Amino acid sequence: MSVADYAFYAFAIVTVAAGLMVTISRNPVHSVLWLILAFLSSAGLFVLLGAEFVAMLLIIVYVGAVAVLFLFVVMMLDIDFAALKGELARYMPLGLLVGVVLLMQLALGIGAWVEYQGAGADHL
Repeated sequence: MSVADYAFYAFAIVTVAAGLMVTISRNPVHSVLWLILAFLSSAGLFVLLGAEFVAMLLIIVYVGAVAVLFLFVVMMLDIDFAALKGELARYMPLGLLVGVVLLMQLALGIGAWVEYQGAGADHL
């Protein structure tokens, strides 16, 4: 494996881990900071693909504007997160039902996967 392969796996693992932390972080400020890390890792993946312009757009537009805006909005608003978490239990059965349906669809899609015979063959 080359250095580019190791860099790809490192950026991919960091992107997936940061995306997971965005969703499970209890503190919204930490969630936004994890989102910024996910954007930066995604930009690294774009650089590895040779799409430097897209990587710079991702950093400038999303990290520079959107994520920082989210960070300031979250920090400036005085939201009672305890009251919001109390409402979570009310919608939990519906959320679990939607999650189970999505997992079933994913399993059906993976189960119906058919690989083309010529895939992976070098035809140069």
